Amino acid sequence: MKKIILLLAILCTALIQAQDKGVISEEKVGHIYKPERKEATESRINSLSKPEGFKITKFAEGLGEPRMLAVSEAGNVYVTRRAGDVMMFKDADKDGKAEFQETVVTKEGAHGIAIKDNTFYLITVNDIFKAEINNDGSIGELEKFVENLPDGGQHPNRTIRFAPNGELFVSVGSTCNACPETREENATMLRVDPETGERTIFAKGLRNTIGFDWHPESGALFGMDHGIDWLGDDDQKEELNKIEEGGNYGWPYVYEDGKANKSDEPPNNLSWEEYAKETTFPQMLFTAHSAPMDFIFYRGDMFPSEYRNKALLTFHGSWNRKPASGYKLMTVDFENGEASQSEDFITGFLTEEGTARFGRPVGLVELQDGSVLFSDDQNGIIYRISYQK
Repeated sequence: MKKIILLLAILCTALIQAQDKGVISEEKVGHIYKPERKEATESRINSLSKPEGFKITKFAEGLGEPRMLAVSEAGNVYVTRRAGDVMMFKDADKDGKAEFQETVVTKEGAHGIAIKDNTFYLITVNDIFKAEINNDGSIGELEKFVENLPDGGQHPNRTIRFAPNGELFVSVGSTCNACPETREENATMLRVDPETGERTIFAKGLRNTIGFDWHPESGALFGMDHGIDWLGDDDQKEELNKIEEGGNYGWPYVYEDGKANKSDEPPNNLSWEEYAKETTFPQMLFTAHSAPMDFIFYRGDMFPSEYRNKALLTFHGSWNRKPASGYKLMTVDFENGEASQSEDFITGFLTEEGTARFGRPVGLVELQDGSVLFSDDQNGIIYRISYQK
């Protein structure tokens, strides 16, 4: 036993030394680099860079690890947490800060959340639940609506959102970094019948599309997909895809504009070039390993008119890139229904020349007054973005 422990210690030491040099193996290249965690002090929050007229304040804090957000017709805000529960918040006096909060659901693996017709929907790794929302904002008894979704593996964070036509869409990530999946529902976008719970594969080849939404004018579905790790500090870039029914977006065999991921041979004896021709390339690329999280189109009236129908994106931030990337919010413009350009919206969570961080943005939701909330699962905060001329 002592010999085995000694061998494991030697192996771990060698791995750490290899990581410090930035080389994991001949096939895996990159860095493990995590900026130092800092507290979200008022001075740091005030130092965040944002367009003129915008303001960032704390809506709620001390929340542990808040993730995905939703808002009900009554204006109550709900957030899932890593602890396996859902919290509800009320801002009765409309001052932009929650005066009331309580835990309304406890369910292991809770992550994605959606609300439609006063019904609350929650997804865990393998199941989707629904319940009525009571008059006081509390949640009724959860009923299992969909079950036996694939196991999570590397990507257990399921997300859900309702399409404009009322269908429920479910993002199911891959179980691995890059491998042939054993269940066809992994690395897909699923479409679920809201009445029966029956599901079909809408699109495949999506490694992990946590954030997705429909363009308010064209109705087209767009989503941000996580790139493959260990292809280098600058590969694979994060992808913005226009997700269409029956589409194949390449993972794990090809990425970006058809580049070959040579860790696995494409199926059906196809070459990588032949397989690439069967896939849909992304509309826009972002810095590798930035870890895109939520993605919503802005539909409100509070922000300046040029923000209407822009997409807002959160980037959780890298752990395997040097220098670090992400840790910010961005916007994407669309012209004629297609993504046209992107730019930074809120930056500054990454500080001290990229060696420290005081926030990791995750979920997004637009409130009824047109302000926007986003969660930070590092320091347990939900922030509110508002605008005043």
